[in-house]
Formats: sequence, structure tokens, C-alpha cells
Amino acid sequence: MRRLVGDRKFYRMLLGIAFPIMVQNGITNFVSLLDNIMIGAVGTDQMSGVSIINQLIFVFNLCIFGAISGAGIFSAQFYGQGNHEGVKHSFRFKLAISAAITVIGITVFILFGEQLASFYMHEGGETGDIEATMGYSMDYLGIMLIGLVPFAIEQCYSGTLRETNETVVPMKAGIVAVCVNLVLNYILIYGKLGAPVLGVRGAAIATVIARMVECSIIIIWTHTHKERNKFIIGAYKEFRIPVILVKKILIKGTPLLLNECLWAAGMAMLTQSYSVRGLSVVAALNISSTIGNLFNIMFIAVGSAVAIIVGQRLGAGKFDEAIDAADKIIFATFVANVFIGGVLFVLAPFFPLIYNTSEEVRGIATGLIRVVACMMPIQAVLHSTYFTIRSGGKTFITFLFDSTYVWFVTIPIAFVLSRYTIIGIVAVYLICQLADLIKLVIGIIMLKKKIWLSNIVTEF
Repeated sequence: MRRLVGDRKFYRMLLGIAFPIMVQNGITNFVSLLDNIMIGAVGTDQMSGVSIINQLIFVFNLCIFGAISGAGIFSAQFYGQGNHEGVKHSFRFKLAISAAITVIGITVFILFGEQLASFYMHEGGETGDIEATMGYSMDYLGIMLIGLVPFAIEQCYSGTLRETNETVVPMKAGIVAVCVNLVLNYILIYGKLGAPVLGVRGAAIATVIARMVECSIIIIWTHTHKERNKFIIGAYKEFRIPVILVKKILIKGTPLLLNECLWAAGMAMLTQSYSVRGLSVVAALNISSTIGNLFNIMFIAVGSAVAIIVGQRLGAGKFDEAIDAADKIIFATFVANVFIGGVLFVLAPFFPLIYNTSEEVRGIATGLIRVVACMMPIQAVLHSTYFTIRSGGKTFITFLFDSTYVWFVTIPIAFVLSRYTIIGIVAVYLICQLADLIKLVIGIIMLKKKIWLSNIVTEF
């Protein structure tokens, strides 16, 4: 047990990396909560319509994240090695792959957006108008497409900054962006300060502008601090990437891209399975996921810290330090989330009360939030385990561990229980979450076998 507890120096180092990410994610998710409340105050159909589109855009966002994650593994190890030229090549790869995915994503949403949204709209329960919800969904999607471009660019820059130990600037840019989003939401959704009442379209406009602001801040800072960000010097002078590195990134990165795409699609499929119980369930899931994200910021940030801390030690060939750091971080996030989950469980009934929605939706949302609370320590360990294994470049294993498990275990359970049983939706949700206990055992075994210990940048 003693080896799992670090000293003050270790936790200062961990918080130095994780805390800025935590703050950024916390503010972002808090504003998402306020967004939900603002849109929900207009009506439950509007809230459901926005929630459905955000579920689809979430798939795009994770495809971008997955696409740049492969290069990100190399960036962290190159930086640990002191190879700034290698970081630059990884950054160029991120830009190229993100551009391709953005073009594909926008095309898919334009051609098939309405059909995709319709998968989530089913009769059932006492709440919701399908035709109205579809109209709000399409209004929101049409504007949100503009924001996909700055989002993709910002992810390339901020990801590389974090991998080179600069986590404060992305945090500050995120804080500015969410403040802009919040103010514009208030003005544009409700028509304040002489602006027209735009409802869900106002929420979309506010989000797009906020993304542009965040992207601009990060780009400007990076290019005006070249001595700190050596990877950006000459990054656009030519766009050459060594063929051997491209091959290595594709070998390591393709499973990550497939994993994030399939995992996000899997989450969308899970939501779709739950949605067959009616629009009231869609609204309740929106509330529970928003509240869950707000309380999950700690283990999400720690997952990013694991990738950076362990990745840099692996790149420097310090395997024993990498093992020690991973063990301590995973134990710390488990203990912290036992307490955080307990707080969320107690407060669960109060969060749905701040939404302007029906008692049916509030009741379902309370049950779902409590399931999320109970599973937080387990999800925290799984999240850190995933990033530990990934930091050593074992991306095919993470593909099997993450998205393959969702598609072959969790989704079939949800599909059968939601359609062919009369079990309540909260119980269905709980059973699907408990299925991750099997994955937890698998993850712990992989950690103990140390299959993730690898330096993948020795040739550069």
C-alpha cells in the first residue's frame, strides 16, 4: 500500500499538469450545465434537440481526438527525449489528418444529419414532440457545422502544447471561451440587449464564436512564444514529414483513431438504445450526462496527466519511474473519486430540479445520476489504465480494451434489455455500467503484466 502513495513533490508535479486541465474542463462543463438550463428553460423539446445533435458532434470530436492521439504519443516521447524536430513533425501530422476528418465530418452531417438525428426520436413516456424536436435539431446543426473547423485546429495546437508541458495556456484560452459562450448564450437565446430571441440557434452561434475565440488565442500565443514552443519554428515553412515517422504514427495511431471513432459511435448507439423508451429518456440522459461530466473532471484530467507523465518517462527510457508514477496516479484517482462519487450520490435529487422539465424526466435523471455516482471510482481507474497502456504505444491493445469491449459486450446488453424486456430504464443503465467490471479486471491484469512498457522513439 505504501508504494501506491506518493510524496508531496510527486503530487505537486501531478497537480501541476492535471490542475490546469481540470480547471479548463470544470469551467467548460459548468458552462455546459448553464447552457442546458438556459435551453431547457425555453422548452424540453429544444433541450432534447440540442442534446441529440451534441451526441452526434461528440462522435466527430472524438474522431479528431483519436486521429491526433497517435501523433500525441510520439510528441510526448519526443519531448521527453529533447527532440523538438520530432515534435514538429508530429504536429504537422495532426494538422493533416484533422483536415481530412473535418472535411469528411462536415460532408456526412450535411448529407445525412436529419437521418442520423431521427434514430434518437421515438414515442414513449409523457414528454416530447418528435416533429418539433427534429426542427430544433436541424436549426442547431446547421450553425454548429461552422465550429468544427476551429475545434479541429485548436485540438492540434492545445494537444501539442500539453504534450510539451504547457497546460496553463489552453486552460486560460478555455476560460475565456466559456465566458464568451455564457454571455452570448444569455444574449442570443433570450434576446437580451436588443438582440433577437434566437433560442437554439442563439446557443449554436454562441458556441461557434466561443470556439473561434479559443482557437485564436492558442494560435496567437503559440506563434508569439516560439522560444518556448520550438516545435512551431518553421512548422509551416515546409510540410515535410519523414516517411518512417508517418508509417509509425499510422501503425500506432490507426487503432487509436478507430478506437475513438468506434467508442464515440458506441456511446451514440447506447444512447439510441436507451432512447427507444421515449424522448423523456433522451432529456433525462442529457441532464445526467451534463451533471456527470461536471463531476468527472478530476479523473478526465488525471487521464491526460498519465499520458504526459508516463509518456515522457518512457521516452527518456526511465521505465521504473514510469511504473511507479502510473501506480501512484491510478491509486490517487480511485481514492479521490470514491469521495467525489459519494457527494454526487447524495446531491443527485437536487440537480434535476434546476431544469424546467417534467417530473417524469426529473425522476429518471435522478436515478441515472446516482448510477453515474456509484460507478465513478471504477471509471476513474479504467480511464487512467487506458491512458497508461496507450502511453507506451500499445494502441491495438487499447482498441480491444476500449471500443471493442463496448461493441461486443455493452451495446448488445443495452440493445436486448431496452427492446425486449420491461426492466426500467435506470436498471437497464445500471446493468450496462456494471458490465465494465469485467473490463476493470482485464485492465488490472494488463497493468500488472507491464505490457505497456515501451520506448517508441529510439530510432529518431
